Amino acid sequence: MFLRGLRQQQQAIFIGKDHVTHIDKNAKNKIFFKDVAGCDEAKQEIMELVHFLKNPKKYEELGAKIPKGALLVGLPGTGKTLLAKATAGESGVPFLSISGSDFLEMLVGVGPSRVRSLFQEARQCAPSIIFIDEIDAIGRARGRGGFSGANDECESILIQLLVEMDGFGTTAGVVVLAGTNRPEILDKALLRPGRFDRQIAIDKPDIKGRDQIFQIYLKKIKLDHEPSYFSQKLAALTPGFTGADIANVCNEAALIAARGEQTQVTMEHFEAAIDRIIGGLEKRSKVCF
Repeated sequence: MFLRGLRQQQQAIFIGKDHVTHIDKNAKNKIFFKDVAGCDEAKQEIMELVHFLKNPKKYEELGAKIPKGALLVGLPGTGKTLLAKATAGESGVPFLSISGSDFLEMLVGVGPSRVRSLFQEARQCAPSIIFIDEIDAIGRARGRGGFSGANDECESILIQLLVEMDGFGTTAGVVVLAGTNRPEILDKALLRPGRFDRQIAIDKPDIKGRDQIFQIYLKKIKLDHEPSYFSQKLAALTPGFTGADIANVCNEAALIAARGEQTQVTMEHFEAAIDRIIGGLEKRSKVCF
């Protein structure tokens, strides 16, 4: 009776805590490559996956095998999740997204079950894309760390992930993308051919990339000049900023204008926002060191 009750409790917790984000292929709020700026090289590399998902027979008839998985490598805020969503949008396929930490639960066995459920759903709606953000939460090299209980569960989740990726062929129409900023700590088994055998680097944008990113976000703001008037100047003022930082600058500038009862956002508002963001970045770097 006790064991039966425990299993029912585990099932209830698993069913009630679905962390997967779903974007249907017919969704109206889909993201495309035109919505992603500052990572042109990464977009070119990932375009091969898009072509495969759009026309798999072309590859199959030639005997070509497309990678089952690709690792998106970059610092937080560089646009890994955005690029993964855009890949699904361009391909016109369903997108299933989850964070690596969402597989981790207090109850033993829930994590591997969640992995099985995720891949089962992806197969049912194939062709599709799975995106696992922060995969290092479950994909660390085995043998690292000190708490055996937690490590045993992480290893079980990792093994289940490897089993699922080995369990479907390239004709299954499921592509697995994963994001990390620490590829060096991942288990070597994840990087073997037939799994995440391709790494796509997403770096911080250069001045041209920042200009392009600003142009995307400035379109949504009521400005006192044309967006092009701001984008080049702001790109020059924000070296080292990620796409997420730039989005934050634009939002902060609009908030500053609103607090000042202004009807339009000016360059002064953006400069004040940049100063505030830089102050926050400096505080974070001091905490890290």
